[in-house]
Amino acid sequence: MAEWIYFIHPPRERFVETITDDEIAVMGTHRAHLAGLLDAGVLVLAGPTLGDVNTGVAVIEAEDEDAARAVMMSDPAITSGLMTPELREMRVTFLRGRV
Repeated sequence: MAEWIYFIHPPRERFVETITDDEIAVMGTHRAHLAGLLDAGVLVLAGPTLGDVNTGVAVIEAEDEDAARAVMMSDPAITSGLMTPELREMRVTFLRGRV
């Protein structure tokens, strides 16, 4: 199983500070979606970057790029058109608690 990192790029700087009610609703479904991926053993970690640019980061496990892209493209933050996705293959070399 390979690891993949996907980024969700917000529509503007200071997204967290300027988020609208409609965007809060989308991000709520995004959060629930990620919780489901965590429960399913797909998600390794996720969270936003802080500061002026609030890019979201999710590390997932998937068999191949097509499977990873399918997971990424099912994220409500992306399907809603709110966030712009970016996918990269990665290798989790060091992870606390993992030998």
